[in-house]
Amino acid sequence: MERYDTPPTPDLFAASTNFYNLLVTDLQNPATGRLPHHELEELLDNRGRLLLRQLLQDYLDLRALREEAVARTHSPVVVGPDRLARTRLEQGHQRQLATLFGTVVVRRCAWRRPGVANVYPADTALSLPRRRHSYSLARLAVLESVRASFDTATEAITRRCGPVIGKRQVEDLTVNAAVDIDAFYRTRIPAPCTADTLLVLSADGKGIVMRPDALRPATQKAAARPTLFRTRLAAGEKPARKRMATLAAVYDAEPAPRRPHDVIAPPGGRHGHRKLRPGPRAKAKWLHGSVIDDAASVIKTAFDQAEARDRDHRRSWVVLVDGARHQLDLIQTEAASRGVTVNIVIDFVHVLEYLWGAAWSFHKNGDPAAEDWVAIHALSILAGGARRTAESIKTQAASLTDVQLHGAEACIRYLTNNERFLHYERALAAGWPIATGVIEGACRHLIADRLDITGARWGLAGAEALLKLRALNSNGDFYTYWRYHLTREHHRVHHIPDQDQRTLAA
Repeated sequence: MERYDTPPTPDLFAASTNFYNLLVTDLQNPATGRLPHHELEELLDNRGRLLLRQLLQDYLDLRALREEAVARTHSPVVVGPDRLARTRLEQGHQRQLATLFGTVVVRRCAWRRPGVANVYPADTALSLPRRRHSYSLARLAVLESVRASFDTATEAITRRCGPVIGKRQVEDLTVNAAVDIDAFYRTRIPAPCTADTLLVLSADGKGIVMRPDALRPATQKAAARPTLFRTRLAAGEKPARKRMATLAAVYDAEPAPRRPHDVIAPPGGRHGHRKLRPGPRAKAKWLHGSVIDDAASVIKTAFDQAEARDRDHRRSWVVLVDGARHQLDLIQTEAASRGVTVNIVIDFVHVLEYLWGAAWSFHKNGDPAAEDWVAIHALSILAGGARRTAESIKTQAASLTDVQLHGAEACIRYLTNNERFLHYERALAAGWPIATGVIEGACRHLIADRLDITGARWGLAGAEALLKLRALNSNGDFYTYWRYHLTREHHRVHHIPDQDQRTLAA
């Protein structure tokens, strides 16, 4: 008996092959040889992206055919997340997927049951997102958004991928990308350090311009008050447009003992060739911030990170602050609740600012002698003489007028009120840092460089997401986090009872 002819299997990659052959033909065309290199690059960039999109489309079509063949052969029963079996198979369902190469169509089988949602095993096998944008496209949107404005990010994505996403979708993907950051850091185990390594904490706050509905109640009330002038603010009035974000930093540092002259040059400047002792250098830096949580919550999170690095409290904990009373109270309360001894040091740069303010009480503006006056008192404070310096300035100020007295009084008050946090002689001898440069830099980098761009007005969700993502990126954890985020996202989107679903789309 003669065998029946079997129909030939279609080449599902024929479209990709034809597209590639056409591209090669164009490259072999003598006219292409007259193109300058930049036009040749643009040709390959544009046509190459279209080729990759076609390859992806052809592959998805192949998966769909295989899934349909397996479903017809085995007639499996599929159980959904509600633990109800779906026994009715329906082919030909499809959805769009925006990717790095363009938009493709994913065709798959649906398992149905009256009165409940369909189940798509192929979606689980491919780990498709709930929305139409692929996770690779979402990652690109996040990376571009943390660097520049959403408009700029959208333009950059369009240049690379074509018109696959709009500004609103970029914002939504960025907000969604940050949902697992707190959980991610709770699972991280910091690298161990020796007991001699310093554990340094620091916190600070910076305002972010918000939309009216995102302001805290007190700020909303202040913004609603009538101003003295209709067209501008009067002296002392504030626009009441900002919501305070709190940032925290935790890092390790090896002790670096110094002397006062290593920090401040003596009057007249340094002479000779004595090499200055360097200060401690931050390593394993971790940044965290929030515009939604209050300062107490952010400081608590910073202490959680510190305890993860030193659970037995064997290391020296140094806390650098700028002298804000509310911040000091929160830090001391948190330390007491954990039974940990912290060495609080007020940022020496803030002390210098008060000294310079006092200097102009005794010197005319621009007088070079003011610099030597500041150096003398700064060296005295570094040597442990904060009280002595305050008394000296008070004695010198006895003959000043009320107008001249303002800067000197502010300095005396600051030194007197914070004397117990100004023991720099002990900090320098122990090799501790005495400046808040890490957290000050974080305020500029995490907030000012992105959230404080001209014209920006933020909602709570967008500001919080960008602040956390920029901190994550600065910590060097983005790509590790992204893998963690995709695992959790897969579970959220495709949570189903234990069964082998992936074989249906193999």
